[in-house]
Amino acid sequence: MSLHVYNSLHRTKELFEPLKPGKVGMYVCGVTVYDYCHVGHARVMVVFDIINRWLQQLGYDVNYVRNFTDVDDKIIQRAAERGIGIDVLTNEMIAAFDEDIDSLGCLHPNHEPRATAHMPEMIAMIEALVEQERAYVSDSGDVLYAVRTFDGYGQLSGKNIDDLESGSRVDVDDSKRDPLDFVLWKMAKPGEPAWDSPWGAGRPGWHIECSAMSCSHLGDTFDIHGGGMDLKFPHHENEIAQARAANGGGFARYWLHNGFVNINAEKMSKSLGNFFTIREVTEKYHPEVLRMFMLGTHYRSPLDFSDSALDAARAGLDRLYETARRLHCEMPDVRCLMDDSVTSHLTSHVSRLPPHFVAAMNVDFNTPEALACLFDLSRLLNKGLDAGEDVSALVDQFRAMTSVLGIVQHDVESWFKSGDVDAARIEALIAERSDAKKARDFARADAIRAELAAEGIILEDSPTGTSWKKT
Repeated sequence: MSLHVYNSLHRTKELFEPLKPGKVGMYVCGVTVYDYCHVGHARVMVVFDIINRWLQQLGYDVNYVRNFTDVDDKIIQRAAERGIGIDVLTNEMIAAFDEDIDSLGCLHPNHEPRATAHMPEMIAMIEALVEQERAYVSDSGDVLYAVRTFDGYGQLSGKNIDDLESGSRVDVDDSKRDPLDFVLWKMAKPGEPAWDSPWGAGRPGWHIECSAMSCSHLGDTFDIHGGGMDLKFPHHENEIAQARAANGGGFARYWLHNGFVNINAEKMSKSLGNFFTIREVTEKYHPEVLRMFMLGTHYRSPLDFSDSALDAARAGLDRLYETARRLHCEMPDVRCLMDDSVTSHLTSHVSRLPPHFVAAMNVDFNTPEALACLFDLSRLLNKGLDAGEDVSALVDQFRAMTSVLGIVQHDVESWFKSGDVDAARIEALIAERSDAKKARDFARADAIRAELAAEGIILEDSPTGTSWKKT
């Protein structure tokens, strides 16, 4: 079965056919680096990490580009509040972003361009728009895009240009010829960072950044453009208008948008003040639990954030890690297979995966169905191990499926020992219990087991010794 994706541009599922056979160019809108990332940002990164992984699994050579917006009003304000330069702030936040995304198991894109490194490309695109009279210099000195010069405006978002009104998502500016017009180049205020341009010292508007960076790395026409649902209008709509008009290309052919993360049926966002940073969540839950939680809902659907949902994700991961643990303990000859790198499985041929897993992923990256397939396989492995059967043929499937989904990627023993526990104390009590059993002091041995059990620590005895895990 071939891959089908939901194209937001046409609001339907379509057969995915890349521009160049065997190659995929994908651009995803990144973050504005003035603060730590929240769970809504994490969803974008995990969703498109899964898409990247599956495209690689299908054998595509993926050129994945995700940007950083490193100059912006919020960045300038935050840097001023902290009394540091914007480069110091953005470097700090990009490093924090990398730490967060690495903890979630996301593979790094091929390119991570920064807006400040692409000023010439942005200026060239604006110049082309001015020459075509699709952009103009306003009375304030800013360069604005004349929205009504682009006939296809509104196609992505499904909005009728005549019905649009200025409001919260459209800047209100008396110097605009039309309320819908948006800034391409903004004149710098005293003390603000600025770059030279034909219109004077200033900096780019937000929308032009992604148009210039995507085309710079992927060409005037490329395969996939992705991001959160909230970017569809006006950001992505404006990107299309700019890039198609300036370059004459088709820009992105498939538009993929992930749904919101909600708290109490309301979108999680910094502007609403109802957000949790990735770091706040991962202080309580392992980062892979957060990833698992996100896989349990289709990427286009709203995702309801709660502790109970994270607890359920942790329980599901524990079951999968139990299977991996049994494979490690009972099949030492396949441990090398279980320890293989992620990329070795992403490049393995898709025919090595169960057909129902492939079918799920090929229908617009249906991770809930793919997870169901993985749990089915986990049950088969455990049933086979219980019966003393040879399950080696299924082990490669298990590892490949978990690699595609980016879960069960940690050492199985350390997984069950993660959390706020004193591992040295537990090991010491296990050693004391072993000595007590040798001395036939079974009352003390039982008391130690009971003491640890009361703390949520389960002991498991085997011929090779005693292991423990945290419930």
